[in-house]
Amino acid sequence: MEFLPPYLLFLGNAKDPLSVKTSRGVAEWRPEKCIGQISMPGCEVTLKLPEVDFKTAASKGAKTFILGLANRGGVIDPLWISYMVQAMEHGMDIASGLHKKIADIPEINQLADLLGRQIFDVRHPVIDLSVGTGKKRPGKRILTVGTDCSVGKMYTTLALEKNMKSRGLNVDFRATGQTGILIDGKGIPVDAVISDFLSGAVEALALDNSEDHWDVIEGQGSLFHPSFAGVSLGLLHGAQADVLILCHEAGRSHMRGLPHQQLPDMQRCINNNLEAARLTNRHVILGGISINTSALSKQNSDIYCQNMAEEYGVPCVDPLRQGMNSIVDYILSKKG
Repeated sequence: MEFLPPYLLFLGNAKDPLSVKTSRGVAEWRPEKCIGQISMPGCEVTLKLPEVDFKTAASKGAKTFILGLANRGGVIDPLWISYMVQAMEHGMDIASGLHKKIADIPEINQLADLLGRQIFDVRHPVIDLSVGTGKKRPGKRILTVGTDCSVGKMYTTLALEKNMKSRGLNVDFRATGQTGILIDGKGIPVDAVISDFLSGAVEALALDNSEDHWDVIEGQGSLFHPSFAGVSLGLLHGAQADVLILCHEAGRSHMRGLPHQQLPDMQRCINNNLEAARLTNRHVILGGISINTSALSKQNSDIYCQNMAEEYGVPCVDPLRQGMNSIVDYILSKKG
């Protein structure tokens, strides 16, 4: 799926920053694509974008109204419907990262048909997919993998793309989750793909390209998480990655949501991911380790990353604190 910028970001009547994390991701990583934000009365958060009404947003060329909200169960508040109606009446398509489908709301679906607007429920892919083949594809690919879920794979991927673009490299971010799709305006939500077609979906996402082109593919889950290892394996096979970047959170005590499940040994995690990736690219390498060190002081973060780099023989950084230069330098030295 692919939708058009510029975007108008909807904040609803959000009370805390976490509830608009998806819109915040769009505003942070693609500010040049954002016209502004629109809030309901009582909203207590801001993305520090201009607060605009629908008429103003339309006059500035807004093409897509994004419901970048996150709530328990991914439900749609009935109070949001009038805002979606106004957006479509002002010429905008609608994109949502919620679990519940916007297209299942009769009045929204009917109005979209009447006005010729598109509805993008990004958690629900509607494209035809083929099974993966493992056939060699030209171009170069980087995939982020993790010791666990929610350890910074999307952030690391976007930080890699930003750094590589700043060097003038031919590179594209490839989104595989709802937030990444809303940030980039396109992608495939791989956790919603039927398992037989998962590796094929990743092949379709990162197609044949020129030899100097890099696809930086957003990872999902972890090979070591009992709930989500399947999607991680499908990504490893479909990406046909030349480079893996391992993501980890310092200080995490167990697998997310599973207090009984210990985190994997780091070397075992590296070895197993590389071995799985070799099914479709026997020349894959580990290109670096990306650490979320938010639980550590800046000094301890630097020491932690230095120790990891020495132990595993690749650059190790917190992308928020140390940046991505050393990892990109290393990748280019090995695969440039």
